[in-house]
Amino acid sequence: MTVYRATVLVQQDVEARPRRRRVRGARLAIGVAVLFALGTAVRAAGLETGVFLVPMVSFTPYFTVAALAMLAFAVAVRSRAAIALMLAVCTCLIWCVAPRTLGGLGSAEGRPLRVLTANLNGGRGDAAVLVDLVRRLNVDVLSLQEVTWSARARLAAAGLPELLPYQVSRPMFRGPEGSGVYARHPLRERTGLFQPVGHHMPVVEVALPGGSAVEVVVVHPVAPVPSTVPEWHAGVAALPPAPTTGPPRILAGDFNATLDHAVFRRLLATGYTDAAAATGQGLVPTWPQGRGLPPLVAIDHVLTDGRAGAVTVQVHDLPGSDHRALFADLRLRPWPAVRSPAGARRTSSA
Repeated sequence: MTVYRATVLVQQDVEARPRRRRVRGARLAIGVAVLFALGTAVRAAGLETGVFLVPMVSFTPYFTVAALAMLAFAVAVRSRAAIALMLAVCTCLIWCVAPRTLGGLGSAEGRPLRVLTANLNGGRGDAAVLVDLVRRLNVDVLSLQEVTWSARARLAAAGLPELLPYQVSRPMFRGPEGSGVYARHPLRERTGLFQPVGHHMPVVEVALPGGSAVEVVVVHPVAPVPSTVPEWHAGVAALPPAPTTGPPRILAGDFNATLDHAVFRRLLATGYTDAAAATGQGLVPTWPQGRGLPPLVAIDHVLTDGRAGAVTVQVHDLPGSDHRALFADLRLRPWPAVRSPAGARRTSSA
């Protein structure tokens, strides 16, 4: 009799083990689903603050993939609560991320303007490769960040002035503060448009053939590292909103922000369009490059106001830099002509 009872108890224990595993799995699924829901709420409501959440929100596309895997786990453990929660999470995240992959080729109508932006990593970017990109892509406007005096000299030696003879530059001896813009057509520097917070961010007005002009802002706020998160937020927030009158405005550079940062999305909401997202390239990463890891996030952007659109966007490696160069083939729609910039110059530096 004792042996029989022991056998029954062992059999009951064996039968109960799968149920206990399912219960534990369901509890784990619910707990993790709650964490995913909290993370999704931070992204959807733009609640990221501080030294942890601001960088982490950059990885929202990867968070979306992880959420889909978590949904599959919830289905596997048959947790209805976790399944329901993860379905809501995945729907929200896909709604946030998917549009930047669904853009198509823009309209080819309008005046072409080919823009290239590149961060030179404290002047270490390969000048010859960059000039070759300018030549092959037939670039009209080049926006550069982290320009040093030595980098500017190497660009000149590589032949950049022959391709883009007009420039406004603010190089530094070292570090990330320097910047510059080179153009195929005459340009003049503008002041008073906004108060930059961060590195040098010159504004130029480029005269186009036919008497019209386009405004270009070189963008480079500080990176959101632990000591500079407030300054980073202020730098992105200070960028000028999209205009509805005057020359079309283009913002091009290293924004140190992705399409998932709330402060960047508020800038877009003023009337800008991200060229990469509009052409289905919004998930193509531009940073970091050459650090033993593949590029992970897209923090370099070309933004256009409502009077311009992108036909194609390409990303190119730039040896020596920790960023990839971003090229946007734009089309400017007709707008009232303005006077060509007076005092256009081939060289400007400070």
